[in-house]
Amino acid sequence: MDRKHKKSERLYEADNYSNLKEMMANSREKYGEEPAFKFKTEIPGKLRTESYNEFTEKIDALGTALISIGLKDKRIAVIGENRYEWALAYLSVVNGTGVVVPLDKSLPENEIISSIERSEVEAIFYSSKYDEIIEKIKKENIGKLKFFISMDADKTEDKIYSQTELVELGKGLIKNGARSFIDAEINNDEMAVMIFTSGTTSKSKAVMLSHTNITMNIKDITSVFDVKVGDTLLSFLPIHHTFESTVGFLYPLSVGASIAYCEGIRHIADNIREYQISVMISVPLLFENMYKKVMQSVEKKGKGKAVKVGRTLSNILRKVGIDKRRQIFKEIHENLGGKLRLFVSGAAAFDPELEKGLNELGIDTYQGYGLTEASPVIAAEHKTCTRLGSIGKLFPSLEGKIINPNEQGIGELAVKGPTVMLGYYQNEEATNETIVDGWLHTGDLAYFDKDDYIFITGRKKNVIVLKNGKNIYPEEIETLINKIEFVKESFAFGKPEDGDEADLKLAAKVVYDPKEMEEKYGLKDAEEIKQKIWTEIKAINKKMPTYKYIKELYVTDQELIKTTTQKVKRFEEIKTIK
Repeated sequence: MDRKHKKSERLYEADNYSNLKEMMANSREKYGEEPAFKFKTEIPGKLRTESYNEFTEKIDALGTALISIGLKDKRIAVIGENRYEWALAYLSVVNGTGVVVPLDKSLPENEIISSIERSEVEAIFYSSKYDEIIEKIKKENIGKLKFFISMDADKTEDKIYSQTELVELGKGLIKNGARSFIDAEINNDEMAVMIFTSGTTSKSKAVMLSHTNITMNIKDITSVFDVKVGDTLLSFLPIHHTFESTVGFLYPLSVGASIAYCEGIRHIADNIREYQISVMISVPLLFENMYKKVMQSVEKKGKGKAVKVGRTLSNILRKVGIDKRRQIFKEIHENLGGKLRLFVSGAAAFDPELEKGLNELGIDTYQGYGLTEASPVIAAEHKTCTRLGSIGKLFPSLEGKIINPNEQGIGELAVKGPTVMLGYYQNEEATNETIVDGWLHTGDLAYFDKDDYIFITGRKKNVIVLKNGKNIYPEEIETLINKIEFVKESFAFGKPEDGDEADLKLAAKVVYDPKEMEEKYGLKDAEEIKQKIWTEIKAINKKMPTYKYIKELYVTDQELIKTTTQKVKRFEEIKTIK
């Protein structure tokens, strides 16, 4: 019989709401004049804000206009970069109009068209980047699409609606007594959102989520993280993805925080300072790059020794309950805008040493874990629940178990609870494979330690099974390779020995930093660079059991093929290897 695993304790009380419409009404009542969004203006250093009152008024207006043009109970897609208009469109659909279908902004044209056809959307909100594709879809009458709504057009023309004008139309209708959207009843347990997964191995599936799924996840997040009025989050990860959508968009709006939109990866450091960002939800790669830059700056200024002493002193003080990190590392914090206090990492494994390093500098850094099918967060570390290398404990509303554990207790993680999806749209077979007796099979291999912290060891599909029956988890190997100072990222895989598909050897593809190779080691020649990397790989091999030896190496300075949430597309990568 499965033992009951302890869950995260609830540290904070979440407000009482059962759908996103009630959540936004609650936020309007509690945080009315507080800034929901922050924007840059033409005057350097001067920000413009939009309050919760203003934002919810626009949601009501846009939703009312959508119903007035015939979109009640219809499916409506949203595609575009992270921006205010995207957030407004999403909530105006889901809070009383119909079903929202967020589309991946980085998809090629044929996949955007395929998603539009498969989801049977009848309207689409889009930014000007997609003008050409939309024009093509309009001309060719693709799918059921009849309504085109531009986030950027100032006025409605050529049968393309202006989002701005629709908001004004809705305001007028409400003034004249229209209540269709404001009084719309929400069915909490029907599909409200259809999200295409960024599958790394097969054709994406369409996940069906309800208001109950999403709001229960928001409440779980609220119960363990202390984000509140006065906090500003920088929205950087693709907003169509459930991680950013739930944690970086809907959650902050439920607790009275503010959202600012990142202008692109090159502007992150400036945006953090300009918007006085205090909280960031992102992927390990971003935090790793930030940490590297901070430490490089420290070394350049000749302050490496001082920071090392500061870490030691800070750690001693923290052991007796005194936290002086922000004072000891004041200069580092000021260079990051002075307000950064919380990092939450998800979507990929987080190096425990990086997590430790950021925590020691005074930015509370936690690892979370989830998947679209769970709305998405399943577990996370937080201030009373941290163990390096773990993903914390199960969220309060969930149960968890390990399926078919091996002698080390490692098996597939399965979870059950109110945040588990309704299923995959028009794919009963895949739904029944993934949800068995109410248990969502995550596809991730994991184990619970004696204190019920969860450790993910790798993807079930990625495990390399050797001829002798031994299992190798590529993620474990990649973590070790990525610690080599001039390595940007890596990819471990099983390669058939002499063409025998059943006899695999461990191989690795390593992405190196050419600038660091040249500046630090004076190496430019490809063969010399490979030999340098081989030397480091051999050092890793010496610390491993023989069956885990890396026997073949490929090196490149080109980035690995990834999804929009920075997960390596393993099968695509294998195809590139000659």
